[in-house]
Amino acid sequence: MQFISHGFQVLALWWRHAVADMRGSRRYFSKESLARIEAGVAASERQHTGQIRVCIESHLPGSDLWRAVRTDLSISELTRQRAQMQFAVQRVWDTEHNNGVLIYLLLAERAIEVVADRGINDHVSPAQWLTLIEPMQAAFQRSEFEVGLLNSVATVSALLKPKFPVTAASAGHYNELPDAPQLTGY
Repeated sequence: MQFISHGFQVLALWWRHAVADMRGSRRYFSKESLARIEAGVAASERQHTGQIRVCIESHLPGSDLWRAVRTDLSISELTRQRAQMQFAVQRVWDTEHNNGVLIYLLLAERAIEVVADRGINDHVSPAQWLTLIEPMQAAFQRSEFEVGLLNSVATVSALLKPKFPVTAASAGHYNELPDAPQLTGY
């Protein structure tokens, strides 16, 4: 009986990601809402020297799903690993002051991960990151995806402003990461 239950779970996992692939991110984010999120990131980064990157994936690639099935990896651990991989791919780790933050969404699972660089993790506790994730999850449950993301960017700003303030020396700091959300499966 356990085999049937596991088989059903695997089938449900593949189905969620296949359907998410067909629908893509457009179902949740219009071009206008993506532009507002981009503007929100840009406005946030003018308030501190941190760098924020938003990555939205509609689904996981089949190779990752297959790896999860083969190794009995939980979807939450797989999502965390995927967020960490995107943190590297998007070069969020490569900011001058090690103060980059990735806000990662996996739409097929309605999963959210926040990955922060070492310069930030010295100042922000895991409990503080939960203040970002919990309201975002609540907004997503109400299908308010843009609102949830914009509020999370504002929360990241509030966490970064006291630790990475804009000073006279950093007032002309440059934008190290793109402000537009990175979309896959779009």
